[in-house]
Formats: sequence, C-alpha cells, structure tokens
Amino acid sequence: MADLHLLSPRGFRAAAVYAGIKSKQTPDVGLLVCEARATVAAVFTRNLVIAAPVKVGRERVADGRLRAVVVNAGNANACTGRQGEKDAYRMCDLAAAALGCETGDVLPSSTGIIGHKLPMEKVERGILDAATRLGDSHEHALLFADAILTTDTKRKAAAASFKVGRETITLAGVCKGSGMIGPRMALPAGGASLRKQAKARPLHATMLAYLTTDAKVPAPLLRNLLSSASDASFNAVTVDDHMSTNDTAALLASGLGPAIDSPRAAANFAAALNEVCQSLAYQIAADGEGATKVVIVHVKGAASDVAAHAMARAIANSPLVKCAMHGNDPNWGRIVSAAGMAGVPFDPDRATLTLQGTVVFRNGQPVDFDPTAVSQSLAATEVKAELSCRMGKSDATVWTCDLSKDYVTINADYHT
Repeated sequence: MADLHLLSPRGFRAAAVYAGIKSKQTPDVGLLVCEARATVAAVFTRNLVIAAPVKVGRERVADGRLRAVVVNAGNANACTGRQGEKDAYRMCDLAAAALGCETGDVLPSSTGIIGHKLPMEKVERGILDAATRLGDSHEHALLFADAILTTDTKRKAAAASFKVGRETITLAGVCKGSGMIGPRMALPAGGASLRKQAKARPLHATMLAYLTTDAKVPAPLLRNLLSSASDASFNAVTVDDHMSTNDTAALLASGLGPAIDSPRAAANFAAALNEVCQSLAYQIAADGEGATKVVIVHVKGAASDVAAHAMARAIANSPLVKCAMHGNDPNWGRIVSAAGMAGVPFDPDRATLTLQGTVVFRNGQPVDFDPTAVSQSLAATEVKAELSCRMGKSDATVWTCDLSKDYVTINADYHT
C-alpha cells in the first residue's frame, strides 16, 4: 500500500544520518524506536560464523520485549573478536542513553564489509545525531530504509493493513539485500544448540529486515508467526546462496492497536505478515547484484515439503539455469537436471516443465515448442518456471534472479 510505511503503525519513530562509515554520502546509521517496550520476535542467521551484533541480538530478544533497533551500514562488525562484541554492546549503550531506556532493550545490527573493526567515533556521533532527529513521517521511514543499504540500488519497503472489528491493524517493513543472499534464518536456539540446528538443515546472506505493527500480540505467537512467514519469504529468496554472518529479521509490535486474541485475527495477521515479507523478498531478488530479471521457480506436486523446497532451491541456485535465464535461453535440460540433483524423490517420467506458461518438457522428454517465441517471452523482467512433479501435494516457491557479467564485476571489486 503506497500510503503506508514503516512508521504508519502506531507508536513508532525513526531517524537516520550519514556518519561517514560508507564511502557514499548516504545515511549509514539508523534508529527505529517504539514509544514503550514493544513485543518482539526475531530470526537470525544460522551460519556458524556469526557477527557480533547477532550474538548480542539473540540475547536482547530472549525475553520477547524490545524498545529500539540501532543499525549501521558499511561495516558488518563480523569476525572482529572480542572488540567487535564490545562495540556491539557499546552501540546499544549509546542508543539507550540517548533514548532514555535500558540498554537491554536495544537490538544492534550491522551490515557491510567483514573483518573490519567498527569506526566507533563515527558510530557514536551518528547514534547521538540520529537520536535528536526522530520522527514518524514518511520521510523518516525512507531515511531509515536508506540507512541499511549497501550494494543495493534501491530501498525496499512494503505494508499491509486489515480490520479487527472496527479497528485497523497495520503491518509494515523495510529490508536490504542485493548480494550475499541465501538466508536460512531461525529463531534463537531454545533447547537445541545452534550447532545441532545447523546439522538439522543445510546451511545456505546479508539480509536485514525490520517490521513494525501496532497489533497487540503475545510474544510466543509473534515468534511462531514470524518464523513461518520468514520460511515462506526471506528464507525462500536467493541471489548467490551465500548465507551471511549478519542475517536478521525483527518484528516489533507496539500493542497500541487491537489484540490478536482469536484464531480469525491470528489468521488475518499471518496473511498480512506473509504479504509484507513476500513483497520484501521479491524486491531483494529484483535488486540482486547485476540482475536484469526476477526468476520465480515454482515446484508443485512434490512428495513432501522438504522435497519441494529442495528442488526449487536447486533450480534457483544453478549457475547454468541463472545464465540461461540471463540469455533468454529456454534450456529446459538445465532445469530438469537441477531438480534431479536435489537429493529428494523425483521422477522425470512423471514431470512437466513450463517456461512462461509454455510446456517445454513432459513425461521424460521434450515437447515441441517454438524456441524463438519462448526466448522472446524470457526477455521479460519477470520469468516463471513451473515444475509439476505429480508425486504428492507439496508446493514451494523460490525467488531468484539471473546471473550476469555485472554480478562478477561487482563482487570482484567489492572489497578492493
């Protein structure tokens, strides 16, 4: 919804400033603040190499309450040892002092180059400056969205609203992500260790997302809803399948609106949250480094949810498939063979593949089609590949982008 933004939900303010961390003179330090302690849920990277702000962040959301987010771009504060952790805590201390809240109520985030210590003098100036500029206008929301960008070429935002009785609940979010994208985020570990979590599912970058709502939602329900929404959105987008050290998505609920206290209200909230998160995930794929098009891979009729997701991701991550999409090449063999190497049940003799609505493969062999016409259809800014397996009832969708020469150029030059 064009008229809604990150600060449309009741109770939130934000600010962002340029502190000199990024070489480009755009905002690089941001604050997102709730009037009172909000209910919070957050998911974080499952990479075993995690940035200092992720370590601190997991602690800060443990009790399900939060007052503010402080974030910087241009420096990931990852692989920076004990000093990095001290700096992440220091960011929280500075923000808390400036906002008049407890330091434990502040979530830190960072994104940028790995292995460089934070320039804390610049960070401190930025936090103090941002704290004097807080507001709830659309402009403030846009500045905060800009403050989290790195190689992104555009800001990413989405919002939705729905009714509970006669009152309206609003959900909104912003995110960043363009390269090093292959999130596999999860709720902070409870009974299982992070290492056990990592073994349970394959580790698959930096992606940051911040969501706000004025709904009143119990923390356990908020966690479940965010976890489910993330699996169907942020965890289903890939640019290069590289999971970051810093991936974070946080949802803050101010509680100034209606309560989510019935199955119907919870279902409506989940639908709105999914809408916002999937819009943001799509925008990440559309802004993938060097991308010229979004590629939507849909697998249906798979034997299980695991199989559907595995095949969709195998297709989306195949460099050969991504190059074919860049060249508008209807090379169905690359897509079918990618599904076959996913390590899950798949029978090509029962499968059907369509590209942009045209059947190109069915029951183990190619179908006659006009390659020139299909190639022309692949020249669109959005391309759909659908694989029907006829082995079960499970579906999965993964969003990705094509692989261009510009992706190599960007990543060859990024650090130097």
